[in-house]
Amino acid sequence: MAGSDVTRLLDAAGGGEQGALERLYSAVYDELRLLAESSMRKERPGHTLQPTALVNEVYLRLDPGSGDWQNRRHFFGAAAQAMRRILVDHARRKRAEKRGAGHERVTLSDLDISAPEQDMDVLAVNEALDRLATEDARLAEVVSLRFFANMSIEDTARAMDLSPATVKRDWTFARAWLCEHIQQHR
Repeated sequence: MAGSDVTRLLDAAGGGEQGALERLYSAVYDELRLLAESSMRKERPGHTLQPTALVNEVYLRLDPGSGDWQNRRHFFGAAAQAMRRILVDHARRKRAEKRGAGHERVTLSDLDISAPEQDMDVLAVNEALDRLATEDARLAEVVSLRFFANMSIEDTARAMDLSPATVKRDWTFARAWLCEHIQQHR
């Protein structure tokens, strides 16, 4: 569905239009499912959370009828952040159940980080991304949109109102920064 169509549905749902939420959910479900599947591929094999459940949880947390969404990119960026929070919360619950005996794992191979070990703890990734956000919020947003929302360099540039070259430089730097900080804090 075109971005302008989703934006219109977001506006209609925010305005309380009858049936707009249902039409919006139908319109964005497939894309949210693809985002969830992409996020789940980064998780350890045998993860207990399924993509469909992740999409449903994201939808519940986002409240697309709130009227707070500027456009399609804003909505999907928020969906990516919600997926991140859900996966981190899930990892924390699992860790608590095991009393610290294990960690939920996430692979950063999609980040193309040259690192000795590509399978990393989702909580460590989250903590590193939070640290990055305190040092450079723009870099953290680039990582969130590229990694969690699976946006291309060009889509990220449009969403952030930056040039593709700037996003590419930020992405390269942020990947290296995350890899270094995750390895240092193991």
